Amino acid sequence: MTTYLLYGGTLFLFAISYIKDKEKTKIALKKGWKSFENVMPQFLGIIFIIGLMLAVLKPEVISSLIGGNSGFLGVAASAVVGSITMMPTFVAFPVADMLLKNGAGYPQIAALVSTLTMVGVVTFTMETKYIGKRAALYRNLLAFLYAFIVAFIIGKAMGVGA
Repeated sequence: MTTYLLYGGTLFLFAISYIKDKEKTKIALKKGWKSFENVMPQFLGIIFIIGLMLAVLKPEVISSLIGGNSGFLGVAASAVVGSITMMPTFVAFPVADMLLKNGAGYPQIAALVSTLTMVGVVTFTMETKYIGKRAALYRNLLAFLYAFIVAFIIGKAMGVGA
């Protein structure tokens, strides 16, 4: 039902935009399509890599590494992997869904997504140019620690241990 409401609302607003100013609406559609073209190769590449990984790794292996029973070590492993992996946020959620469906635990995925989106080991040097080395280090360290808090809260909310 929500999907229909969102699509219906989008179509309604699109119609209003088109009626109000056809040229701006066409320009916006072209920009949107260009953005889609730029994002799609990244998205497909990461989905392909994850699909390959899921084909090679059996759900039992994923479950043993970052499953609900992997505990704190699984959360820590997920946090480390998320910290050193560079992935757009819009890709992180489908990846998390795939991993959950293949045996990963909720706290472990919470730590993974939190660090994927907030910790940037790969982008650290670029970040230091803008906010300084000390601030970048503190920001990344606090975001890394925050991922464990998120994992703990998600674990409690879902009724599983972390």
